[in-house]
Amino acid sequence: MAGPGAAGRVLRIGNASGFYGDRFDAVREMLTGGGLDVLTGDYLAELTMLILGRDVLKDPSAGYAKTFLRQMEEGLGLAHERGVRIVANAGGLNPAGLAAALRELAAKLGLPTRVAHVEGDALPPGPGVLTANAYLGGGGIAACLAAGADVVVTGRVTDAALVTGPAQWWFGWGPEEYDRLAGAVVAGHVLECGTQATGGNYAFFRELAERDPKALARPGFPLAELYGDGSAVVTKHPGTGGAVDVGTVTAQLLYETSGARYAGPDATARLDTVRLVQDGPDRVRIEGVRGEAPPPTLKAGGCRLGGHRNEVVFVLTGLDVDAKAALVREQVGAALAAAPPAEVRWELARTDREDAPTEETASALLRLVVRDPDPDRVGRDLTGAAIELALASYPGFHVTAPPGRGAPYGVFETAYVPAADVPHTAVLPDGTRTAVPVPPDSRVLEPVPEPDLPPPPPPGPVVRAPLGRIAGARSGDKGGDANVGVWVRTEEEWRWLVHTLTADLFRALLPETAGLPVTRHVLPNLRALNFTVAGLLGEGVASRARFDPQAKALGEWLRSRHLDLPETLL
Repeated sequence: MAGPGAAGRVLRIGNASGFYGDRFDAVREMLTGGGLDVLTGDYLAELTMLILGRDVLKDPSAGYAKTFLRQMEEGLGLAHERGVRIVANAGGLNPAGLAAALRELAAKLGLPTRVAHVEGDALPPGPGVLTANAYLGGGGIAACLAAGADVVVTGRVTDAALVTGPAQWWFGWGPEEYDRLAGAVVAGHVLECGTQATGGNYAFFRELAERDPKALARPGFPLAELYGDGSAVVTKHPGTGGAVDVGTVTAQLLYETSGARYAGPDATARLDTVRLVQDGPDRVRIEGVRGEAPPPTLKAGGCRLGGHRNEVVFVLTGLDVDAKAALVREQVGAALAAAPPAEVRWELARTDREDAPTEETASALLRLVVRDPDPDRVGRDLTGAAIELALASYPGFHVTAPPGRGAPYGVFETAYVPAADVPHTAVLPDGTRTAVPVPPDSRVLEPVPEPDLPPPPPPGPVVRAPLGRIAGARSGDKGGDANVGVWVRTEEEWRWLVHTLTADLFRALLPETAGLPVTRHVLPNLRALNFTVAGLLGEGVASRARFDPQAKALGEWLRSRHLDLPETLL
């Protein structure tokens, strides 16, 4: 059964959550702030799956986002009054359990809410694996909505599936309408992180603040007007904070992607075909998206406990910082020599300033991180080694917090499984179980050849300045890899950027990436470059191997680096 869009109606689909722990009131704000047909919520991430896996170890009936259930205490009634369907991946590891809890809640509230769920993403865990889940597409969501569901909860689906599923139902698209499906994939990717599309975490946030000093105090959540041809307009409810412009949408489009082919279970979207056009205040049109058949495999993510970790941050104040760091490293190393942890990592952050006006700005931070399968080797052994130095080490010795017991850490691993081997299942409101068929065609992913580049700018005078004077950036993580998207806003800036910011210069500007594979992807329609840094994040965010474990600020570090910028661009 197709939705109202089969008769030409636009689908207004909003988002109320970008992660587990996002703004609690966003569900109410989106349901009461303006008209919607569908409200989505993204609650899952790599780290979230580990958290939910540990919840299940304590309570087998757990495993879903409890925040969502609390939001529905008010949200179910508001959605029923306004005729809004709700679609969320808050089911996590237990979508059936969340669906049952929602039915109980609806009965308690006296609401005729029809609840359905999608399952089949759970894979048999291997030895030592806590969770293993394939990323499903939107077909199961579409089947549930077509059966009359008011609320659909899923386990691990792709973030974009929260939009492609409702779009398939609404417009009655077939599985081979790849351009339309790819348009929905792109719209879904823009919406999935909530306020990152409306000015949150935005490189040029100061410009937004100059336009409206209160804009960023509480950005509104985004919504998309999706059309039957796959095009969309990204906007937000009237009167809400933040901003929607080509820059904010470009930043989110580049977030946690890599090459020109953005693969999903429903379709592969060609990001090199996306065109963004300002369509009025706080309105950006997405058009021209071309799609291809999805890959024959589904991405799968697995979380396992990797061992135990602990850390101590030593504060080094005033003079002789390097000598103080060397002394405490030698002392701690000697104390741990009898039973050394499997991994010991030191990092000195020179946050100190000469002749500083405050003690804090006169101080540097020396961070020690240890890992080991044995919790004792990162617990009491480390505690003793650090605390026993309190009166026997460098002058001014103190730490930011006393070391405690070692904590378990997780490892995220990616694999790919044949789509035909995953039992994608829609469990309809009446309990009927419907198998979701595999797409009829597939296409193995291949790199897109680098497009023809515009001519380089003519030589001229240059000024030494930060890259961020002209370029925006947004960065994030995919397992152990980091992604940095960089974009500019004029053709003159693009001609300079695409000929200047090579993979080699990227490594030179960010020395932490110097020994790692860095791949550059060129996206001329967006005036953007996307860099993938393999292995920078070790075993993923759950392992907390790096100061910035999700590479959230990697792009801002790049923007802060100085190089020769053409004077004409400044």
